[in-house]
Amino acid sequence: MNSADWAGRALTAVTDRVAVTAAEVGDRFPLYADPLDGRWTTTGRGSWTGGFWAGLLWLRARRTGAEADRAAAARCTRRLAPWVAADTATRGLIFWYGTAPALGTPAAAALRAEAARACLDAYDPEAGVVPWGAALGGPRLLARADAVPGLVPLLAGAGPGGPGVAAAHLHRHLDLCLGAGGAGRPGRPRPAWQFDAATGWRPREDPEPGWSRGEAWLLLAVADALLHPEVARHRPERLTRAAGQLLLRTGVLTGRLVPPDRASRPRGPVDTSAAAITAVALLKLSRSRTPLAGACATRAEAVLHRLAGAHLTGPGPDRPAGMLLDGCYDAAKGLAVRHELVWGDFFLALGLAALDGLVDITRV
Repeated sequence: MNSADWAGRALTAVTDRVAVTAAEVGDRFPLYADPLDGRWTTTGRGSWTGGFWAGLLWLRARRTGAEADRAAAARCTRRLAPWVAADTATRGLIFWYGTAPALGTPAAAALRAEAARACLDAYDPEAGVVPWGAALGGPRLLARADAVPGLVPLLAGAGPGGPGVAAAHLHRHLDLCLGAGGAGRPGRPRPAWQFDAATGWRPREDPEPGWSRGEAWLLLAVADALLHPEVARHRPERLTRAAGQLLLRTGVLTGRLVPPDRASRPRGPVDTSAAAITAVALLKLSRSRTPLAGACATRAEAVLHRLAGAHLTGPGPDRPAGMLLDGCYDAAKGLAVRHELVWGDFFLALGLAALDGLVDITRV
């Protein structure tokens, strides 16, 4: 079957679900929805996921072409503004995916530029990263896999110094998570590290190696760097090696299409949101000059087809259609382990929109 056929139908279901969600949550931000009735747990300020809700609204507007939908997306994006000054590297997730060039408006672009400058100012040269930050609680000087995606393209547009800081931030994370110098270390990437000025970096136990979403975030960040020449020119061979390491060490091209939340618990909850993030990363890699670009394109389509066919709800009397189920928010805490997650919906919609020719995946 032509991918545009099933992808278009699935994208319609997801964007129709966005309309249902928007009516339910009002001025709040959806976080995760119950798999039985589809009701959302929400947050008032958006947390680190607010940009994905704005991004979903922009994707709906792109799909429908309706001015009312564009206005709703613009209003949501404006509500992200307080996060510009927040001490968190997740501003990359919030402001890149909520204002991406292929989706937003000049006003969204202005907010993106303001956030990019703030993140550039937050760079810590001694640690070599934009710190994880204290806005979400816990230690401030962390390097985490989920601190890199979005921040690479955001920093790339932060003026003359932006691309260099984007590269430094990414490569410090790659050196920590994969092993310095590109040589790598055995086993799965270690997704979280803590910095101390006296002793340097030391690994943290949570999240543990084999966290599927952490591996997906790293792959997405590498793919974004390869698509931004001004970032890729910094240690280009290292980027290519990192892409290969992530593809081969994590089984992205050969393992399960929808991975378990933790590799150490193969019979535990799967995480469809990790699969959706991975699919978008693979689509981006397929547009780059990596040696495995063709295999990445094939695998991305297979992942998206599995998500649309096996995990996306259809019409029914008890819950809405268009819910991407089996997302795992936090298996260790038993929190929302088979739920619809707003970022899972976003990356599924983005991947489907790319297959359907609705958006240029290299600009989101």
